[in-house]
Amino acid sequence: MTKAASRPAGAPVAEADIRASDADRDRIAAILREALAEGRLDPEEHAERIDTVYRAKTLGELEPVVRDLPAAGGRPQPGPDTSATAPGTGAPLPDQNLVAIFSAASRKGRWHVPARINAVAIFGSVEIDLTEAVFPQQQVQITVTSLFGSVEIRVPENVTLRSNGSGILGSFEIDTHEAADGDAPQIQVNGFAVLGSVEARPKRGALISDLRDRVWQNHRDLRRQLRDEHRERHELLRLDRLERRDRFRKRDDRGR
Repeated sequence: MTKAASRPAGAPVAEADIRASDADRDRIAAILREALAEGRLDPEEHAERIDTVYRAKTLGELEPVVRDLPAAGGRPQPGPDTSATAPGTGAPLPDQNLVAIFSAASRKGRWHVPARINAVAIFGSVEIDLTEAVFPQQQVQITVTSLFGSVEIRVPENVTLRSNGSGILGSFEIDTHEAADGDAPQIQVNGFAVLGSVEARPKRGALISDLRDRVWQNHRDLRRQLRDEHRERHELLRLDRLERRDRFRKRDDRGR
């Protein structure tokens, strides 16, 4: 029986039992990365602790990972996990703005989706393709304005798609859908079309992987980057030692 099942109904959840968010895990991973850079952890210890971080389900499982590090600042606190972050940093991704005035604009392929996307089509066309995109967060809001233009949005089949918009002498067609997985990305399309069109629908056969797969991929990329940086530092230190040894030998030879 789990802790949640054994807790009396209505009883408050202990802080250590609060479910950890991706933002909580990323914050602890940043502390470990700093500890590795400072030499407080060796690469093997860092790798072990990083594995623990991304397997952790609760804040109580995260706390011991950084308890002996000065940067930990005590128990990890729950933080918001709905804002997108730039790859490799803790900074929020900037809004994505797509503007087409008597022209065309598009965003497609492999890209990190920010929390907010703004699309404006005035006598032009905008295409937003999310079928191969990476979702660092769950909530994405797309605000569209179409004046004598068109905005076309394509999403994976297994995400939640919602809308709150209208067409004025135009069309605002959103194929709303609720994903079976509660952790799937949720895309909200808002705005209006005046003598224009807005269309959003799933692309048949396009599926997004579980968000945890994205987190693990980012984790693997980070570990690879840290290993490369460690090798580079080790090689620089080795070359420096060899250079100093050669200088000492030359000095000794001259003294003889």
